[in-house]
Amino acid sequence: MHEMSIASAVVEQVAREAERRGATAATAVRVEIGELAGVVPDALAFCFGLACAGTVLEGAELETVAIPARARCDPCGVTWAPGLPPDLLCPRCAGATAELLSGRELRIREVAWADGAERVHG
Repeated sequence: MHEMSIASAVVEQVAREAERRGATAATAVRVEIGELAGVVPDALAFCFGLACAGTVLEGAELETVAIPARARCDPCGVTWAPGLPPDLLCPRCAGATAELLSGRELRIREVAWADGAERVHG
């Protein structure tokens, strides 16, 4: 289950930021997850709760934001949702030179600190 390693990495990064800013606790973390990132949000949430134990994130809420996959054909410029599994052949010209525009994201977008300090946007 790679969601545990992802959850641990999120907790480590937020804990480092908390130390840097002198924060004692975080109440929420918002993470963007691309449709093609291969991450199961429910599994990540479960692992996040475990990874937070004993850290400044203990009790913090994890909010996941799904980012839909989008692809673009370089020759004809059409964009489309490639779906799962991704179909990267252009629906207009059947070309195989598609560029994946979104859907692979996995990033911390915001952190809410318990002291009411500003949210950190990633």
